[in-house]
Amino acid sequence: MGLKGKLISQTEIKGCKDLFHEMFRHKPHHLSNIIQRLCSFTNFFPQKIEGKKEVVKVVVEDKRGNKLVTLSSSEGHVIEQYNAFKATVHIENEGENNLVLWTVEYEKQKEDVPEPFSYLQLFLNMTIDIDTHHVNQ
Repeated sequence: MGLKGKLISQTEIKGCKDLFHEMFRHKPHHLSNIIQRLCSFTNFFPQKIEGKKEVVKVVVEDKRGNKLVTLSSSEGHVIEQYNAFKATVHIENEGENNLVLWTVEYEKQKEDVPEPFSYLQLFLNMTIDIDTHHVNQ
């Protein structure tokens, strides 16, 4: 395996894609209230991953008009293992379905560093919790 990689996962949401996108774009501080069962947040990134406390600072970039938000790590625990770590969430329509596509791009510092499957799973769990919150309101 190489040091650079990309993980991609897609899931369908029942709620409004605009509300989902708004949560990341304008209201990331509300995420900790919605997904308390998963983790607490500092600077929009989880403090606990695989049972370990982590702090990661990110830069949030919004591509207006195309429902795409990119989270790039600037410092913290994730940078101890990865030279580069970027997660992108894209919300799109496929017919009447709203789809959330997560893409995690990374570059490991060493060959023995694991692929960041736990982060991708965290993002998918966040998606489910955010969607459940919006549908139940």
